[in-house]
Amino acid sequence: MRRDGRPQEPDFHRDPSFRANRQSAMPPYEDRPSRAKLFWRRQRRLIRPGIVLLVVGGIGIMGARLLYDAASEERFAPLREKLVAMEPLPIRHVVINGRGMTSEESIYEALGTSLGRPIFGFSVEAARKRIDELPFVDHATVERRMPDTVIINLTERTPVAVWQTHGHFTLINRAGEEVPDQGLTGKNAQAFLQLPLVVGDGANMAASSVIDALAKQPDVKSRVTALVRVGNRRWNVTLKDGTTVLLPEGEEAAAFARLARYQGTMQLLDRPVVSIDMRLPDRMVIHQTPAPSPPPDAANAASAKSEPAKSDTPAPPSDSNQTTQQP
Repeated sequence: MRRDGRPQEPDFHRDPSFRANRQSAMPPYEDRPSRAKLFWRRQRRLIRPGIVLLVVGGIGIMGARLLYDAASEERFAPLREKLVAMEPLPIRHVVINGRGMTSEESIYEALGTSLGRPIFGFSVEAARKRIDELPFVDHATVERRMPDTVIINLTERTPVAVWQTHGHFTLINRAGEEVPDQGLTGKNAQAFLQLPLVVGDGANMAASSVIDALAKQPDVKSRVTALVRVGNRRWNVTLKDGTTVLLPEGEEAAAFARLARYQGTMQLLDRPVVSIDMRLPDRMVIHQTPAPSPPPDAANAASAKSEPAKSDTPAPPSDSNQTTQQP
C-alpha cells in the first residue's frame, strides 16, 4: 500500500511475463494484397477451364483435319505413307454386305489388300472405284473401321441370265423381266459373258428354277453353254463340247445330280458323245459319236480278201452307236 493509505496499483508495464503473453496472443500484422494479386486470384478460376477447352478444341480440330484429308485420296496419300511407315495396324476382318452374284475372289482382287496387310496400306477411294467396275455391282462403299476391320457394302444389279429369243439377247432378272440399261458395252458386256444363256420362247419365265438347280452342281455347270427350252415344258442342256443333254420335265435338279455322279465315277461328260437322254426316270440313253467310215477302196479290198460265206438267213439289225445305262 501507499503511504497515504490507498492501495497500490500493479505495474503492468514492468511485468515481463504479461508483455510476453500479450504479444503471443496478438495476430501477426498483414498488409492488404496488391491489385495484381487480386487480379490473378480472380483469373485463376477461369484459366483452368480455358486450358481444358483449348486441349479439347485442338483434338477436335486435328480429328476434323484427319477426316478432311481422308476424304480425298490426293490429300490423304502423304499421311497414309507416314502411317504405313509407323507400326502397321493389320487387317484382321473384311466384312462384305450385299454380295449375291459377285464372287469374293473378284472383290478381294478389286480391294487391293488382304488379311494381315496394314489397314492404311491401300486407298479406300481407289478400291471403291475398282469394285464399282465389277459386272454385277451397281455401286459400293468401302470403309475402314479401326483398329482392324474393312467393311464393304455392295448394291448389286439384278440380272440372272441372258435370254435369247428370235435372234435377240436380253438380260433378265429372276422374275423373267427385262433388266433396264441394256447394251453390249461396259458392265453389260461382261455380264453377257458370265451369265448363263437360256434360249427359246418362255425360257425367261422358267429360267430361275433351272439356274438354281444347275448352281448346286458346279462341276456340271462349268461345262454348260446354254439351256434350251423345249415346247415350253422341259429343258435341253448344250455342253461346251457340243453334247446335248435331254432333261426330264420338272426333274432338273435330280437329273443334274445324276450327271454329277456319273461324271465323278466314269467321266461321262468328258467322253465324245452326241447326246445323253435322261427323260426316263429308270434309264439313261447315250448316243455315241459314230466311228469314221473307211475309204471306199480300202473297204472293197478288205471285203474281197475275206468275203464271208453266204447265208440264206439275214443277220439281226444292231445299233452300235447307242448305249443304255441303268441309273
